[in-house]
Amino acid sequence: MSIENWRDALLGGDATIGAAVQSLDRSSLQIVLLLDPKERLAGTITDGDIRRGLLRGLALGDSVSEIMQNEPMVVPPSLDREIVLQIMSANKIHQLPIVDERRNVLGLHVWDDMQAPVRRPSTMVVMAGGKGTRLRPHTENCPKPMLPIAGKPMLEHIVERAKQAGIERFLISVHYLAHMIVDHFGDGSDWGVSIDYIRETKPLGTGGALSLLGVQLDAPLVVTNGDVITDVGYGEMIDYHILHRAVGTMAVRNHEMRNEFGVVRTSGVDITGFEEKPLIRSHVNAGIYVLNPAALDYLVEGEHCDMPTLFERLRHRNHRTIVYPLHEKWIDVGRPDDLELARQASTDAPSS
Repeated sequence: MSIENWRDALLGGDATIGAAVQSLDRSSLQIVLLLDPKERLAGTITDGDIRRGLLRGLALGDSVSEIMQNEPMVVPPSLDREIVLQIMSANKIHQLPIVDERRNVLGLHVWDDMQAPVRRPSTMVVMAGGKGTRLRPHTENCPKPMLPIAGKPMLEHIVERAKQAGIERFLISVHYLAHMIVDHFGDGSDWGVSIDYIRETKPLGTGGALSLLGVQLDAPLVVTNGDVITDVGYGEMIDYHILHRAVGTMAVRNHEMRNEFGVVRTSGVDITGFEEKPLIRSHVNAGIYVLNPAALDYLVEGEHCDMPTLFERLRHRNHRTIVYPLHEKWIDVGRPDDLELARQASTDAPSS
């Protein structure tokens, strides 16, 4: 059966990648159905197509033709549910357009809507121990992850979004004003999850805090900073990590910076060209990670270690470490302006 809001995924084939990202955010279907001038299916763009395009250096202003799938798999409306599920499972696809003989779009099958909710064995570790000094005076009597956005603490948004992805086990690393976090969440039963706490006696960094887990893990764990507000799908990130057989996956954001000077290209003393105020694109750490349990073997209990250092250790031991490019809403609430931005954004689209 087609989902009801499939029309939210429709977009003209002359659109930009940025418009496709907006369509994905609007529909939450992780696919864009691109139409030709006669409103027939011209191609599709999935969440993964966009992430691969960002890795290639494409910008949001570029045409969707740079990343679209011109011959996507489609099905007629006559197929029953079991056959559709078999096709999707065999081809490892989560979205399947329904078209007629003229390629007019009639609907969309979505794997998650055809299945029972997935319960994941992964544990989420949330880093919530920092003092948030840049957010003072907001954090003088409140730990940063407990600052309210849309009527509830940032940390609550994170827990609820992860639960939607099927994650039910949480470890929260606490230090500054820890009692406020523990008193609010307790054992997590009010949210239908299990919550335990890692108590840092001194700041250890994200990697260092993981050295104190003290539990056996048999599935990839998700690690997030407690001050990151995002619409990322934690479940999709775990699937991406497993698909690429990585030991460590780091979520990254595209960052653009305009050089305020004209750049002179040279070879030795010779001028080979000029570039006026070039745009420099790079990937920045978004503070969300997926790690195999084996990654924790490279930590020393109680020793400070940040996540880039842990990833370097993994890389030097020839373990695969990869990036997960984000296009979803993402705000690192580190300063008062960021907090105001997060609160303003929540009035348009709730974080959880």
